[in-house]
Amino acid sequence: MNRPLIITDCDEVLLHMVVPFREWLEESHDIHFDMRDRGFGEALRHKDSGQPVERALVWELLLGFFETQMHRQKPITGAVEAMGRLSRIADIVVLTNITERHHRLREEQLATHGLHMPVHWNQGGKGEPLAAILAERQPDVALFIDDLGQHHASVAEHAPNVWRLHMVGEPEIADKIPAASHAHARIDDWAAAEAWIAARLAEGPAPEILAPENTQGASA
Repeated sequence: MNRPLIITDCDEVLLHMVVPFREWLEESHDIHFDMRDRGFGEALRHKDSGQPVERALVWELLLGFFETQMHRQKPITGAVEAMGRLSRIADIVVLTNITERHHRLREEQLATHGLHMPVHWNQGGKGEPLAAILAERQPDVALFIDDLGQHHASVAEHAPNVWRLHMVGEPEIADKIPAASHAHARIDDWAAAEAWIAARLAEGPAPEILAPENTQGASA
């Protein structure tokens, strides 16, 4: 019998990202980041002209943030404590969309906050890399946590028996993001999420088809 496995995203699940990214853009690059716009193509605008930031520059700014500003990222309320308690009943790994050169920095960043977990870096959909992790670890039950709906769709396709929790831990954007249709539940605060996760791990593998459950906790 193998231990349950939790595969979790990092940004906006374990650590805040968009708010410190916005603050850095305002302070250092004279760029306004309007988080009400869902796409980065429109959300980042030059303050002097009001024009959208060029796509190539958006990518450079993201890389720059992860290379020099990760110390600005603080834990989502309750995340560190919940991970500590959940680690008593399950193994936990992080599956995060960063570049390979930021892999070690992310491990060190999480360790700074007491989160000593294996980190898997990825680009694109998370379904296939998650399936590879499952093939290696062979857990009896697995659960996936992410803030982006497309990753829940990807995991539903490649690993349908994995429980899927949609969490947006940043309160400034949580109410602007609709619940992911391929997730089994939407919960934005760790107090409610921890109980839901523990219950699902005890329940066994997820059914392949399950109507989404809008289990909304108070945004944290």
